Amino acid sequence: MFAASKSLTNAVKSAVAVAAAAGILTLAAPASVHASNSPFTALSGSWSGAGVITMASGSKERIRCRAKYDVDSAGSNLGLTLRCASDTYNFELQSNVAHRNGAISGTWAETTRHVGGNIDGSARGNSINVRVSGTLSALLAVNTNANQQSISIQAPGTEMASVAISLSRGTH
Repeated sequence: MFAASKSLTNAVKSAVAVAAAAGILTLAAPASVHASNSPFTALSGSWSGAGVITMASGSKERIRCRAKYDVDSAGSNLGLTLRCASDTYNFELQSNVAHRNGAISGTWAETTRHVGGNIDGSARGNSINVRVSGTLSALLAVNTNANQQSISIQAPGTEMASVAISLSRGTH
């Protein structure tokens, strides 16, 4: 369904960074929503949304994403499957991350292209900031307000200059 239709170029590597970023950054939730202060507790279930990728050349492309979150009962571990599509490519991200004392860490893999790496960052209030590393790297920030999330991604050194995505819980 989301099979790669062309080789893993810099643009597609950038798309993988976006997938990793979108998947990991949607991990933020307001601390007031849950007693455990985990950014994962309020995320269980389905989210979807759209955004815009701005390439280094200045061209822009729309992107659509769907996410499924599985959170453990303590709210400290999260498994994610994220599927995203634009007009020219598709990808599927899987990640497993943990939250301990404000720190977030884990791994990610883009399953259609067999690439992956690590996730490291921190959560504070309704915001999260992480670095995705491995085959590529990106800096990510997200803010969550109730059932809405805004995601900002910067992937220096790639063809993708920036990404802005908005997700909503429970929409398809």
